[in-house]
Amino acid sequence: MCLAIPGKIVELVADTATGAIVDVVGVRRRIDLGLLQDDPPVPGDWVLIHVGLAMSKISEVDAREQMEMLTMLGEATAAMEEVSGYGLGDDDDGRGRE
Repeated sequence: MCLAIPGKIVELVADTATGAIVDVVGVRRRIDLGLLQDDPPVPGDWVLIHVGLAMSKISEVDAREQMEMLTMLGEATAAMEEVSGYGLGDDDDGRGRE
């Protein structure tokens, strides 16, 4: 199944033109915003993520509904497994940054 996971942009990555750090239910991961160049997200915006790419901007309400739907379908664990593959680098312990 293809999962689109909601995440909140918490930081734009300075060393890339399209990189960002998102928070997905407490886990922070690096994603690419390259597909959203026409309407680039800023910190605080919510996006739907698939395989490390932000696919679209969404509202916070839509993000909550998406996570509730994933939970109801029993896909929340699979979603978090997908997010764990995005990585922040070699020193990432899987819990993100403080």
